Amino acid sequence: MFMRAQEVTANNLANMNTPGYKGDKLFYQAFSDELNGQSVSGVSARQTMSMQQGAFEATNNPFDFAIEGGGFFVVENEEGQFLTRNGRFKLNSEGYLVDSQGAMVQGEAGPIHLPQLVKSGSTSTDVSVNVAKDGTVKVEGEEVGQLRIVQVDQVEQLQRRTKSYLSAPDGVEMVSDESSQVVQGFYESGNVDSLTELVHMTKNMRMFESQQRAMRTTDDMLSQATTRLGRF
Repeated sequence: MFMRAQEVTANNLANMNTPGYKGDKLFYQAFSDELNGQSVSGVSARQTMSMQQGAFEATNNPFDFAIEGGGFFVVENEEGQFLTRNGRFKLNSEGYLVDSQGAMVQGEAGPIHLPQLVKSGSTSTDVSVNVAKDGTVKVEGEEVGQLRIVQVDQVEQLQRRTKSYLSAPDGVEMVSDESSQVVQGFYESGNVDSLTELVHMTKNMRMFESQQRAMRTTDDMLSQATTRLGRF
């Protein structure tokens, strides 16, 4: 249990600088069950993802976006579609909006494609791009698409695929999110607080060491009892 807690804390600290990263947290839940006719009770560790909003960092890059609310961007690569809060995007050589791993950013009508911004293989800085709070993309004032922002009915069921990607298993519904807002020129930083995680790590280590001392004490007592019984 303590080893798992340390793994969660270590992973959070390792990804604290990942844009849009949502840290995991561990909680303990009491349970009771019946095994071979006997009543069994105890405490089990459960892991869930914290959806607390991360701080917004300004970049003035027109292709960086943050989501204010509980929604997710949708990206797609050869392995399928994934959800992400990492909105640090760019244009590829063909004018498609992609993330740092090359996955295409999805709009309501398919991949966001802005070929008018690409000239001779380089991105043009002479054309204005504006993205409204509802994700509507306009180039030179003309609407060309809308970012697909979705929400899920069971966030706790999402599965982490990479430090940035999440996937929704069968049975978890994704629907268009009209309550979240897109903020252009910003990205959302990870929501991991380093001080809190270090406190958790220290607490877990102390509890682990305390458990070890208790086990050694129990082992010493059993050893002494065995030795004394052997004298009779």
